[in-house]
Amino acid sequence: MKRVLSSVGIGSATVDTILPDSSFVPGETVEATVEVEGGSSEQEIEQLNFAFVTRYRGEEGYEQSVFERFTVADSFTIGEGERREIPVEFTVPYGTPLTRGGVKVWLKTGLDIDWALDPKDKDHIEVQPDERMAALFEAVEDLGFGFHSSEVERTRFGHSHPFAQEFEFRPRSGPFTGDLDELELICAPTAEEVQVHLEIDRRGGLLSEMAEADESRDSFRFDDSDTDSIRSELRRRIEHHA
Repeated sequence: MKRVLSSVGIGSATVDTILPDSSFVPGETVEATVEVEGGSSEQEIEQLNFAFVTRYRGEEGYEQSVFERFTVADSFTIGEGERREIPVEFTVPYGTPLTRGGVKVWLKTGLDIDWALDPKDKDHIEVQPDERMAALFEAVEDLGFGFHSSEVERTRFGHSHPFAQEFEFRPRSGPFTGDLDELELICAPTAEEVQVHLEIDRRGGLLSEMAEADESRDSFRFDDSDTDSIRSELRRRIEHHA
């Protein structure tokens, strides 16, 4: 299914970006087509640009972030009333938040325009887990945890972006039922590996919760999609703090 993304006017010229699908995974190379239509006069277009945008929670509320931008075509001239199709190729960057639990990601298309974050220029895409993240989620669920929520938050945790994505799971069955309130995973994927920061919230009394004595933190890395090894590592680290 083809999907038309933002239509942006430059004077009297317009541009539409057509993607082959609406759902992608980080690291995927996407072949798209940009349709440019000239207006009432010839125009010189300096660049054709794309940018990935998301929203994350900062210290003073939610902020928008252009976390990746790139040029997919250099200067060209579009004639009066001319229609031109420009094949483009780009890669969905690692670290792009997964659109799970209400998280939003959108793609902006630009021709010689500034990158002001105009809310009317939001063209959302779906970002699904790659094989490594899917293996991580499967390992967590194998241990009896169910997905509860997701949030993109400002952090410096092992990432080139000003944010990372947090996934919150709660025990529903298995060995940690009754011992833990929740398990939080903050993930920072790169092309080489996935870094995972764990926040383990043990079930405790009011005083321990107020003092945050019921929370422990740990981290580990993995570089493949072996669910068994990820599950073993997760279990070992959770048991150490439970």
